[in-house]
Amino acid sequence: MRRLGELEAEIMDRLWTWDRPATVREIVDDINLRRPAAYTTVMTVATILYDKGWLTRRKQGQAWLYTPVRSREAYSAALMEDALGASRDRSAALVHFVERMTDEEVAALRKALRSTGRGGEL
Repeated sequence: MRRLGELEAEIMDRLWTWDRPATVREIVDDINLRRPAAYTTVMTVATILYDKGWLTRRKQGQAWLYTPVRSREAYSAALMEDALGASRDRSAALVHFVERMTDEEVAALRKALRSTGRGGEL
């Protein structure tokens, strides 16, 4: 999976945070609170995200309402899977990753393994 580009990530972040469908106008207005962004640029990138399968859309009047297909967590998990896949030794890469985790993250990992039935003797 390719990492999202800067504007793609900004659009997805807003949609994930808002947890509701939104128009390009809403997204542009929110981006413009922090930095300038052209409506046409955001519209083009939203269309690209739709074409890539990241967003669904439906018409509401003259505008499209965009909704994420995947959650932020599913995106993050796919990036982690790709990162592990880049290593010749997935087990070693995973060990290095876990060594850098906080105690809270390790506890969350243990809980996730148990909830999926993969916890074994944790």
